[in-house]
Amino acid sequence: MVAQDVHARARPGWLLLGPAFVAAIAYVDPGNVAANVSAGAQFGFLLVWVIVAANIMACLVQYLSAKLGVVTGTSLPEAVATRMGRSTRLTYWVQAELVAMATDLAEVVGGAIALHLLFDLPMIVGGVITGAVSLALLVIKDRRGQTVFERVITGLLMVIAIGFLTSLFAATPPFAAAAAGLVPRFDGAESILLAAAMLGATVMPHAVYLHSGLARDRHGHRAPGPARRTLLRITRWDVGIAMLIAGAVNLAMLLVAATNLQGMPNTDSIEGAYDAVQSTLGHTIALLFAIGLLASGLASSSVGAYAGAMIMQGLLRRSIPLLARRLITLLPALAVLAAGVDPSRALVLSQVVLSFGIPFALIPLVRLTGDARVMGADVNRRVTTALGWVVAALISVLNVALVYLTVTG
Repeated sequence: MVAQDVHARARPGWLLLGPAFVAAIAYVDPGNVAANVSAGAQFGFLLVWVIVAANIMACLVQYLSAKLGVVTGTSLPEAVATRMGRSTRLTYWVQAELVAMATDLAEVVGGAIALHLLFDLPMIVGGVITGAVSLALLVIKDRRGQTVFERVITGLLMVIAIGFLTSLFAATPPFAAAAAGLVPRFDGAESILLAAAMLGATVMPHAVYLHSGLARDRHGHRAPGPARRTLLRITRWDVGIAMLIAGAVNLAMLLVAATNLQGMPNTDSIEGAYDAVQSTLGHTIALLFAIGLLASGLASSSVGAYAGAMIMQGLLRRSIPLLARRLITLLPALAVLAAGVDPSRALVLSQVVLSFGIPFALIPLVRLTGDARVMGADVNRRVTTALGWVVAALISVLNVALVYLTVTG
């Protein structure tokens, strides 16, 4: 352990960055595209504040998850499993597995839509290709190690950022109107529904579970002391930079839609938004939009499958072969595509299922990181734990609102 700590101090801090960039993929997945574009097209700059608030909350949540992994040497699913009996643990796994399936549904559908837009491929074919590419990325992780996987995913994150941020330069949003959107307010039930969908598409259960394992696997279990405090400080930078990129991408989606698509018909679907972008901003910008969406679907699908494997291994305490693990969550997504379900509707429904899983991830995370018996000297400060409970309660309430408004709307 001493040699490990000396090695950690000798490495430049930037070389320790990376786990948060993988987790950040969950914050720019196809569900985000659908929610943010719809919000901008329907309500203009009204909900800019939701993206900013969601990103700030995401920074805290993802840091606490990474902190748990670094300090305890266990992932969040493993930490939860050690405090549950077998029957409770299996019940908890069932809800987490449903969350993983809903996550994969959104990612695979998003990738299939992008391939349809780019190459006019049938949706089911696009879904199969998305699943195959995500499996290939997981093979890279297993054979080449986590660091190489992080670099590949970070590269895809940059493609996503370029794909969506470029649109801002084609038509610059009015600064005054965008700034006015920072004032929290709503405009009817539909705006509340979209705000909840935006938040639900941002803070996602699988990213919370995953980040603890990513940090643990990358950095190991560090002994208390200066080296661990340094690592936690670098982790804060890792989370801050990754969330800044993800937040900028989400904000760009809304600003572009608010500037160019407001009031246009059929922008409540990704395909309709793509057509609207093409008609208002031109073929090149629309092409970059579709490429960004494709990179989002491919990267988020592999990261979602990675999270699913970590959840299963942590809660069931058994390792599942990679191909079997991938098929478990992929098959429901392919079944939805084969059944001809409206892709955008499938994305919305997947966010509803995800909403149920958020409290099951956030509540244990805040409890564990606020417990000195678990975290020792690196336990959360009281204000951090208080903020964690506020975030967990707020996100849970808004997601209950999302479920209610979706069911009754």
